[in-house]
Amino acid sequence: MAVATQSLEELCINSIRFLAIDAVEKAKSGHPGLPMGAAPMAFVLWDRFMRFNPKNPKWFNRDRFVLSAGHGCMLQYALLYLTGYDSVTLDDIKQFRQWESRTPGHPENFMTEGVEVTTGPLGQGIANGVGLAMAEAHLAAKYNKPDHTIVDHYTYVILGDGCHMEGVSAEACSLAGHLGLGKLIALYDDNHISIEGDTSLAFTEDVGKRFEAYNWHVITVDNTALDEDTNLEAVHKAIEEAKKVTDKPSMIKVRTVIGYGSPNKRNSYSAHGAALGTDEVQATRDFLKWEHAPFEIPEDALSHFRKAVDRGAQAEQEWQKAFDAYKAAYPAEAAEYERTVAGKLPEGWDQVLPTYNPEDKADSTRNHSGKCLNALAGVLPELIGGSADLASSNMTLLKGEKDFQKGQYEGRNLRFGVREHGMGAIANGMLLHGGLIPYCATFLVFADYMRGAIRLSALSEAGVIYVMTHDSVALGEDGPTHQPVETIASLRVIPDLLVMRPADGNETSGAYKVAVESRTRPTLMALSRQNLPNLAGSSIEGTAKGAYVLSDDGGTPDIILIGTGGETYLCVDAAEKLRAAGNKVRVVSMPCWELFDLQDAAYRESVLPKAVTKRLAVEAACSFGWGRYLGSEGDSISIDTFGASAPGPVALEKFGYTVDNVVAKAQALLG
Repeated sequence: MAVATQSLEELCINSIRFLAIDAVEKAKSGHPGLPMGAAPMAFVLWDRFMRFNPKNPKWFNRDRFVLSAGHGCMLQYALLYLTGYDSVTLDDIKQFRQWESRTPGHPENFMTEGVEVTTGPLGQGIANGVGLAMAEAHLAAKYNKPDHTIVDHYTYVILGDGCHMEGVSAEACSLAGHLGLGKLIALYDDNHISIEGDTSLAFTEDVGKRFEAYNWHVITVDNTALDEDTNLEAVHKAIEEAKKVTDKPSMIKVRTVIGYGSPNKRNSYSAHGAALGTDEVQATRDFLKWEHAPFEIPEDALSHFRKAVDRGAQAEQEWQKAFDAYKAAYPAEAAEYERTVAGKLPEGWDQVLPTYNPEDKADSTRNHSGKCLNALAGVLPELIGGSADLASSNMTLLKGEKDFQKGQYEGRNLRFGVREHGMGAIANGMLLHGGLIPYCATFLVFADYMRGAIRLSALSEAGVIYVMTHDSVALGEDGPTHQPVETIASLRVIPDLLVMRPADGNETSGAYKVAVESRTRPTLMALSRQNLPNLAGSSIEGTAKGAYVLSDDGGTPDIILIGTGGETYLCVDAAEKLRAAGNKVRVVSMPCWELFDLQDAAYRESVLPKAVTKRLAVEAACSFGWGRYLGSEGDSISIDTFGASAPGPVALEKFGYTVDNVVAKAQALLG
């Protein structure tokens, strides 16, 4: 076997490798193979190309780095420590994968500064990278001037075979090629190994040709000799070439050896997802002539890496000078840029949200949503978004705004095509880039197609706005394939996701107020296709509390009717009939469980007093979860089967969503 040389660069590369090896070995858990194989190309990227400031990880014009193959996270943690980030110390690396560690088992943006996005579920990271690059392109087109450039950075992604196999990456990368995102550069860790073994078991396509068909610029760095380390100059040349291609994203296919340096486990699935073991660690140290103790980094290597601190400070200083000149020349644009980048909302922004009276014409909440979006677009220039080929059904088009397309990145209408999962992951990337409030839209039933991205929005503290229309069997003739029944309940169980079913125009405006203000918690709106009356007593303020009293008779009610979304008006009308029969009835509108649960005990008791055990929930969805609010004596009008193809009003009637049925169910509870 070839013996590794001990040049300074090789010393640096092996420092990355052995931090990964030692951390995984100490934890007895992790993925050492990727960091060992990908260390050379990562070193070239971070040492020679990337612009970042370790002492100010949030410097806005930094290059973004995404490790899409998040299982190899020790590669990223090693680089963060070595280049001088305060967020990852040597002690943190020694606590890899431990309780409350800043070096968790996959990269988490909210846990470790320097980590841009949360990765792990394969394919999400590269899709996030597309979103990061789209955000850069939009902000550059919006704020840069012919004589002043203030937004100018790259998005670099390292991804693996698994990322290429996942469908979400295909969706996002197809769109990236269409859009010609020239500042997106992906390095493919082409090691031919996945958990089950050689990728030839299930993955034999020509990835390069596929990406050429996507309209990507593809470069191959081919290391065919498995005993030879990655050619640094070949990687350097490839990145230089990629940066020169400005009208296409670039995929650099680097043939690597998983577990490089391990005599017995290199190029094997056994190096993928488990510690090497004591004997193999020593064999690897011998092979790479690494004479240092665990977690010990040679001073020469650390000194070289730490040059990134001064280099980053200088880069930010030079940018700050450029921004100061921009600010002097374009004060209004600079002020808007500073506000949006800081995540601050303009004074009085919510005053544009429409309000309604019961006399106003009945309308669908999807139409109310469209009015909210267009009103907000006028006061929130950072608002940007679109639909998965359903803009005219979701009512998400911003009127008077351009489409975001190649050559017109200033457009605010995003055209995602029929790519729900990619859309969600892209929106996460755009949000986490900073400076933007992205929204995306589809039919509610297709939330299942993008659930992975929605879950990561919540986990990543990314306040994406999800606009979901056609929220029940009321959508009608398209039938059970398009009628969400269990969808709402399944979304409510995702931690930190605000699921909102507004009942009318005021509640839709209230949902948008919550969504725009919630920058670290995503909001998903389930909106009606059918027209709904504007209800007396509905309010923006009540919506923010998750549930509130819509109508009441005073004193202790005999029964509480709880409505959500398009079924709330049934409770209102049923209450009038019940009152006429001598019953004291309270109607509660409950647009958002999660917000109601956040209210203090006194408020929750004021809305749903424990003494009132006769409760009826009315929601055109499955009953799962309602027990927490209904207690042992409550009941619900729900749908615990799939829907049916019929006109919307017929479907609602057949499933029991009529005033008479609400009255009958309530009377049964009252005895």
